Amino acid sequence: MRRVVVTGMAGITSLGDTWPAIEAAMAAGRSGIRHMPEWDAIADLQTRLGGPVDAFQVPAHYPRKMLRSMGRVSLMAVCATERALANAGLLDDAHIRDGRMGIAYGSSGGSVEPVRVFGQMLETGQMSGVTSTSYIQMMAHTTAVNIGLFFGLKGRVIPTSSACTSGSQGIGYAYEAIRFGRQELMLAGGAEELSSPAAAVFDTLFATSQMNEQPGLTPRPFDAARDGLVVGEGAATLVLESYEHAVARGAPILAEIIGFDCNSDGKHITQPSADTMAAVMRQALADADLPPSAIDYISAHGTATDVGDIAESRAVAEVFGATTPISSLKGHFGHTLGACGAIEAWLGIEMMRSGRFAPTHNLETPDPRCATLDHIMGAPRTLAVETFMSNNFAFGGINTSLIFRHAHV
Repeated sequence: MRRVVVTGMAGITSLGDTWPAIEAAMAAGRSGIRHMPEWDAIADLQTRLGGPVDAFQVPAHYPRKMLRSMGRVSLMAVCATERALANAGLLDDAHIRDGRMGIAYGSSGGSVEPVRVFGQMLETGQMSGVTSTSYIQMMAHTTAVNIGLFFGLKGRVIPTSSACTSGSQGIGYAYEAIRFGRQELMLAGGAEELSSPAAAVFDTLFATSQMNEQPGLTPRPFDAARDGLVVGEGAATLVLESYEHAVARGAPILAEIIGFDCNSDGKHITQPSADTMAAVMRQALADADLPPSAIDYISAHGTATDVGDIAESRAVAEVFGATTPISSLKGHFGHTLGACGAIEAWLGIEMMRSGRFAPTHNLETPDPRCATLDHIMGAPRTLAVETFMSNNFAFGGINTSLIFRHAHV
């Protein structure tokens, strides 16, 4: 089995699209959450908060013909991927178009606007607004397909549309494709566009924050005063290569993926299970051939919901005890759903390389119903991290765990 390394990465978030900008914002205690006035017209929607990428613009050099099949979620995915390929020195490399590069990428779903247009068609019997590319923009694998088309990829396509594990599954399945010799290179990640329907889904579950007049104080993962999650948006892409291929071309090696696993609760669509969360962490450790003591930091899923935070904290405590530093980035960005696993992997690697780890924003008093953990709170913590774990959990009882370590040539 082959070693798998990260040679490029990039992303788009509500706090910026470069690591220096995001790091500065997090260090200053800033949040990407704001009031969403456009949701005020939805009378029964309780939350009015979101984490939008306000500064995102479509690059001027994107061909109009390519743009026709892309909604906002695909545009962010393609943009993040272009930057990641440039970071890896592969943007204009013919190797990415000869079948050696594949893609594993996902989102919770496609873009919302074509869904509205098709709904209007069913309601009125009129096809106004329906175009030849409406379905392409709304289909669940729109991000993977559009990235593949934009960059001319001819390798395998692995769409991952698994709600909040879409991005982490994408990275994990890309890792396995290279590790077992199916591809030399893979693009991996996830994206999500912000929408009122996404907020409404969690609203119906009484899981959204309603601190509508205090957006900077929510969400509050693991905090005793938390009142629910906030939906966000963004995208992140990692470029993965076999170690041998990366070395042969003199590529920058940013990190190595050494463990991954995915399992399911088999119990309930929206009620997470601490037992299977703990199991997936143990399985990822076994894949990496590591004991729990080898993990120096844990990137938590940390959604700021009662059932999620309590189950996750108990699972982490069961596997690691109370001494491994842990934090969730969702206090800064909100829950970016299909993008969160990719964004958190990208920023986890950046934090490992810099040695400074962001705190869980807004966490002040850990909920006593949660297991006791070593939460990073208040300010960034300087840590010498050799290996870290990134965990994500999704609707349907889907659990993922990824393990990254410093690159060793």
